[in-house]
Amino acid sequence: MLQSKHRSSREKVAARLTIAVLAGSLLSGCASQNVHHIEVGSVPDDYRTNHPIVISERNEAIDIPVGVTDERVSRTQKAAILGFLDKYDRASGSVVQVLMPTGSANERTVANLSHQIFDLMVDSGVPKHKIIAVPYQAASTETAAPIRLTYTSMSAAAGQCGRWPDDILQNTENKHYANFGCSYQNNLAAQTANPADLLGPRKPSEIDAARRVIAIDQYREGGQVLRGDTSFVNP
Repeated sequence: MLQSKHRSSREKVAARLTIAVLAGSLLSGCASQNVHHIEVGSVPDDYRTNHPIVISERNEAIDIPVGVTDERVSRTQKAAILGFLDKYDRASGSVVQVLMPTGSANERTVANLSHQIFDLMVDSGVPKHKIIAVPYQAASTETAAPIRLTYTSMSAAAGQCGRWPDDILQNTENKHYANFGCSYQNNLAAQTANPADLLGPRKPSEIDAARRVIAIDQYREGGQVLRGDTSFVNP
């Protein structure tokens, strides 16, 4: 009788230990599932995060060839300069450097044409105090070195596309593939006229007080404003 009691008590202790081990296993399994869920949730799934548009500055430069016998800026040179300044942001007022060669065969010609180039840039909207002439040593005294124009501009880009690290068909989590949205971000960056607009909204421009008074008067009188016309039509 005493042995049966001891046997039953030992069985109870063993059963309790087995239950404790099983409970610990279940809790550890839940903990591992929670950790796995956190890791998956931390992976970015937004194309704007995976392919961000980066705003940076870059140097724009162009070389204007100048002959030894040139007396004036030619039509070809003028068209090249105007096309180069077409991307110049007159609002930001970045400095335009005019690098003129010294010690070259066309040094005197460059000095004469530089004044015409300065006037052409001023007529294009570049402030006079933003034009700086910088001399540079030519490589040879027997060659005609070009005039180089350079300025700093703001650009927007989203990086190189074509990243395919995984098979898009083996996506059991129903998430975006790595290259998703890359071309869209690059197209948006290329189509933006002023990359600074991607950094934040512009300051509101001043209102047209006279036009506002006309519109308010027409609204109060129950009229209908016509496009391109300040008159109104009664309903």
